[in-house]
Amino acid sequence: MKKQCYKFQLFKLPYAYDALEPYIDTKTMKLHHDRHLKTYTDKLNAALAQCPELHSWSLERLLCSGNNIPMKIRNDVRNNGGGVYNHIYYFMGMSPDAEHVPGGELLDKICRTFGSWDEFKKKFKTCALDVFGSGYLWLVTDRRGCLKIVQTANQDSPISKGFCPIIVIDVWEHAYYLKHYNDRASYIDDWFAVLNAEFAEDNYIAGLC
Repeated sequence: MKKQCYKFQLFKLPYAYDALEPYIDTKTMKLHHDRHLKTYTDKLNAALAQCPELHSWSLERLLCSGNNIPMKIRNDVRNNGGGVYNHIYYFMGMSPDAEHVPGGELLDKICRTFGSWDEFKKKFKTCALDVFGSGYLWLVTDRRGCLKIVQTANQDSPISKGFCPIIVIDVWEHAYYLKHYNDRASYIDDWFAVLNAEFAEDNYIAGLC
């Protein structure tokens, strides 16, 4: 993910709003990007405006250095910075054109860890359904290069705990409610249908470096 620092710009989608139809509907994409992500971006900038000493910090550094953020803006940076980071990963992790099943080293690692791609999908879906309330489900690597499925609540990010993200699904209701109502299971199936496997593979290789 391209390194940015203050003043953060609204992330531009790498595809049209309707590109993921019929799996992710156009109205949801517009609301999710133009309102939710924009709000997090604006609020992060408003918080950082109070602390010029942080203006050269990347988003990753801000999220990984919570104890070094002034107390007066610490929660705002954690929540809104996480909202920016998590949404960028989520949007980049989908594509209308890329392969939707990983290959190469990532697929080999998934098969060794979970048994097969299909078994991984079942496990990931079950864990995504188990996320209570608002949050995300991630496939990450730890410092030893092991794959793990981890939940994060609200806008917390796994990089703050030393994990390297590979893929993420947003299971806040705003990500799927307009199309699927409360049927999170169907949304998860649709999300797998537009998974950007190339992005996932790149993240996995980067995490091994």
